[in-house]
Order: sequence, then C-alpha cells, then structure tokens
Amino acid sequence: MFGFIVKTAAIYVLAGAALIASATTADAGPEGSSYAVAGAETSVPFGWVDFCQRYRGECADETHAPRDIDLTSAALKKIARVNAWVNKSIQPVTDEEHWATVDAWDYPADGKGDCEDYALLKRRMLIAKGFPSEALLLTVVKEANGDGHSILTIHTNRGDYVLDNLTDEVKPWTQTPYRFVKRQSQENPNIWVALSEPGARLAYAGR
Repeated sequence: MFGFIVKTAAIYVLAGAALIASATTADAGPEGSSYAVAGAETSVPFGWVDFCQRYRGECADETHAPRDIDLTSAALKKIARVNAWVNKSIQPVTDEEHWATVDAWDYPADGKGDCEDYALLKRRMLIAKGFPSEALLLTVVKEANGDGHSILTIHTNRGDYVLDNLTDEVKPWTQTPYRFVKRQSQENPNIWVALSEPGARLAYAGR
C-alpha cells in the first residue's frame, strides 16, 4: 500500500512538472526569427515625407533609444489579431483609383487603401495597445516581379517579423518572398536605412 502511494505521488509530481514546463514554454513565445541587417542612411520615401506634412504630431524628429517588443505568446496573439483585423476591414485599392495620384500614404479612414495605408494603420493600432513605436518600422520591399510593396516590420527580442496586407500570418522576415530595400531607423522614424541583399542575415541571438 505504501509503495502504491509513493508511486502515485511520483506520478503527480511528474505531471505537475510537465504542466509547469509546458506553461513556461508557451509563455516564452514563438521560436526565434533573425534580424535584417540595417546599413547606411538612405533616401526617405516621398510618401512618408508627405504623410508627415499632414500628421506632424506622429513624425517628431527626435532621437530615441531602440526598443524591442518582448514577443511572448500573448504579445504575438495581440499583434496577429491587429494584423488580421486590418487586413479584413480595409478594401484594397491603388493610389490611382483612390486618390488619382501615383503615391499617397495615409490612414484608410474611408475603409480603403493600399499596402502602406494598411501598414500605417497597424502601426497606429499597435502603438495604442502599448507596443513601442521604436519597434514598429515601416518597410519598403520589392516583390518577385520587381513591383514595390510596403509592409510593417516588428523588431522583437526574437528577431524581425513582418505584418503584410497580403497574409494574416505574422511571418519571420526570412519567410517572405520579398527583397528588402529599406525601412525606418529604430532611433528616428524620419531616418531610413538601407537593408542588405537577401542572404545577409544576422542569426537570432537569443536576446
């Protein structure tokens, strides 16, 4: 009888340890991505300059220390919900159709917009939810056919991830089909930095 009690207690201890380990793993967040290699300062997209003329309060020319998002499972769920909601709620239209101009960056207040408008709204919503603006970086990429495209990069303690209006999945930047061209600096949103050619990728450092 005593042996049965000892064995039963041991089973409960092992089960409890497994539950704790499982909870710790879930709480730790997703597997790490990697970091895009940021280079020298480069040209600022006209769309961002024009946007800042109309939303000066959101484009303060100030330098801040870089901040990363702590990408726990809970944080990833919040980010994914914002990404999916914006993708579902905004009707895709080109700038020519929408504004009769080649390139216009704005919030899709009328429920319509193109890629950079999706990215701007996601950035605003995530900042409102408490995520640091220094980790939410507007990014210009090239599609496989050479067309320009805009996405939102989230810089996290587990690497760079991408929010894209073409998919609801929050993907590591290395799992996208794009050539990364440039993005906002973490220190100042009005400074843009060039990104290295595909293949020049920093491994996840486990920070």
